[in-house]
Amino acid sequence: MKTSYSIEAVLLSLIMLAPAIQATQIQHLEPAFWWAGMKEPKLQLMVHAKGIQHAQVLLNYPGVKLTGLQKVENPNYLFVDLELSPDVKPGSFELVFTDRGKVLARHNYNLLARQPGSAQRQGFRQSDLIYLITPDRFVNGDSSNDEVKGLSEGLNRANPGGRHGGDIAGMQQALPYLQQLGVTQIWPQPLTENNSPAYSYHGYAATDLYKIDPRFGSNSDYKNFVAEAKKLGIGIIQDIVVNHIGSNHWWIKDLPEQSWLNYNASFHPTNHARTTVQDPYAAKVDAKAFVDGWFVESMPDLNQRHPLLATYLIQNSVWWVEYAQLSGIREDTYSYADKDFLTAWSKRLMSEYPNFNIVGEEWSANPVVVSYWQKGKQNADGYQSFTPSMMDFPLYYALLAALTEDEAWDKGWIKLYEALGNDVIYPDPTNLVLFEGNHDTARLFSLLNEDRDLYQMAMIYLLTAPRIPQLYYGTEILKQSPKQRDDGLVRSDFPGGWAGDAMNAFTGKGLTKAQLQAQQLVKTLANYRKNTTVLQQGQMKHFSPLDGLYSYVRYQDNKQVWVFFNKNTAAKTVDLSRYSELMPANARFTDVLTGKTISTKGKLELPARGSLMLELQ
Repeated sequence: MKTSYSIEAVLLSLIMLAPAIQATQIQHLEPAFWWAGMKEPKLQLMVHAKGIQHAQVLLNYPGVKLTGLQKVENPNYLFVDLELSPDVKPGSFELVFTDRGKVLARHNYNLLARQPGSAQRQGFRQSDLIYLITPDRFVNGDSSNDEVKGLSEGLNRANPGGRHGGDIAGMQQALPYLQQLGVTQIWPQPLTENNSPAYSYHGYAATDLYKIDPRFGSNSDYKNFVAEAKKLGIGIIQDIVVNHIGSNHWWIKDLPEQSWLNYNASFHPTNHARTTVQDPYAAKVDAKAFVDGWFVESMPDLNQRHPLLATYLIQNSVWWVEYAQLSGIREDTYSYADKDFLTAWSKRLMSEYPNFNIVGEEWSANPVVVSYWQKGKQNADGYQSFTPSMMDFPLYYALLAALTEDEAWDKGWIKLYEALGNDVIYPDPTNLVLFEGNHDTARLFSLLNEDRDLYQMAMIYLLTAPRIPQLYYGTEILKQSPKQRDDGLVRSDFPGGWAGDAMNAFTGKGLTKAQLQAQQLVKTLANYRKNTTVLQQGQMKHFSPLDGLYSYVRYQDNKQVWVFFNKNTAAKTVDLSRYSELMPANARFTDVLTGKTISTKGKLELPARGSLMLELQ
C-alpha cells in the first residue's frame, strides 16, 4: 500500500527534528506552564528574547492549536496564542521558534494535571477570620535567605523601613499559634519579588509577577506553606496588584511598548480622585489623572487597556490560584485600575472558580463609592463587577468614631448604627470584610487611646458584626503605633519572631498582664465565632443608641447572641422590655466571655465602660 505525505508535513517534521542554532536565547516565557482542563480554552504566552518578533512557531500536540502570533513595537517580544481543547491531556510539547526555515530556539512547555476539585474550591466566607500579616515583620524562620545575591536590599533590622528577615518559613512555623487563636484565613502582604533598593519589604512594587521573592522563600516554599495551612483548616488569600509594578521590573529595561505603561511610560502622579470613575459630572481630565496617574515614580502605572497586558495580568492571577491552591485574592488599590479590565479580570476568575472569593480595596468612607464595585450592584451607569467582596472602610471609620467620640445626637454610637443601616445599598453586605486596622492605618489600641475597655468593645463588634472579620497581626497583643501614619512602626516586628527576642507572643514570655488578657479575649471570641453558626449566618437586629448604650442581636432559628455596650463611666441598668421583639421574658443567658449564667428578670446590669456578649439559653 502506497502512503503519500504532503510537502508541508515533511518540512514540518524536518524542522521539528533539526537542532537549534542557538542564535536566540529565550529570556522569559510566561506563564512558564499551564494546566489541562481549565474552563477558558485560550492561553497566551509572552515570549521575550532578542529579535524573537520575526519568528514563526511550530508545535505538534493533540488538543493544542496555534491560533495566532501577535507582535508589538519592541522586536524582542512575541505573543503566542494557543487554544486548548476540553479533552487535552496533561503532558509536554515542544515549541519550535524558526525564522526562514532556521530553528532559533526550542522550548518544552508543560500542561499539568489539575488537582481534584480545583475548580470547585471554596473561597473565604462569612465563617472565616482573616489574619493580615506583613511577612517581613512576622517571623524569621529561615535566616539563610536574609541576604540574597542579586537583590539590592539586604537585611537591616535596625531600620524601621528596611528588611527585617521575616519569611514564608516563619509564617509556616506560626501556623499552630494562628490555628489556636481562631484564625481560618491568612492574608500575607505581597510575596512576589520586589527588587527595589529601599522599602522592598512591603511587597507592593513587584519586579517579577511570577516569582516569590527569594528573601521570603521560593515558589515551592509558598506552595508548601499553603498546603500545610490547609491541613490545619487555614486558607491563604494572596495579595495581588494589577495597577502597578516596581520600577526595577524586567519589563522596564525592555518595554514591550510605550503604551504598556500609562502616560506613555512617563511619570504623572495620580490625583487620587477615586469618585471620578463613578461621578456623572466628573471631567474626563480628572478621571484620566486618577486611573492613569502613578502613585510614585518608583511604581510605574500599568495600562490595563492594552489587550496583551490585560491578558497577561488575568492569566497571572489565575496561575497563582491554580498553582498555590489559594482560597482568595485581595486586590490592592482596586479602583485605580481600568474598570472595564477589572470586570474582565474578576469575571474570568469567578468563571474558573465559582465558589472563590475576591476582596477589593477601595479606600473610601463613602458606602456609595465602595458598593459600586461589588458583584450584583445595579449601578446607574450600567457598570457591572464580578468581585464578590470589598473592604468595608465605611464601617471601619464608623466603628472608630463610635468608640472615641463623646455621645451626642450626631456623634458616637449613632455613627455606627447609621453606618450599618447603609447596608441597603450593598448587594451582599455580609460578604464585606470588616477590619480593625491594616498595614496602612495606625494601630487600633493607639487610636483608642490605649483604653482596654474600648478595645474589648472593638473586638466584640469585629467578631459579631454581620461581616467577614479581619485582624491585623499583633492586634491581639495590643500593638501600638503613632496615631499619625508611620509605616515602619505600624508594621513593627512581632515579638518572638526572632531568636533572642525578650518578648514572645507565641509562648507568652515577657507579655504584660494586659497583653495576655487581650490575647485571651481574641482567642475566646474568635474560637466562639468559629463554632457558632448564628454569628456566621444569622440575621442582625440592632437598637438605636440610647444614653450611651448600644445593643444588637444576631439570631437564627432558636439561637440568639446579644451584645450590649456601655460607654458611660457609671454602671447602667437596662430595662429589657425594649427588646421583647426577640428576647423572651425573664431570659437566661450564658456570658460568652466568663461562662457564667445570667438570670435577667426583666433587667440587665451593664458595668461602667463595659460590654456584655450573651448567648440565650
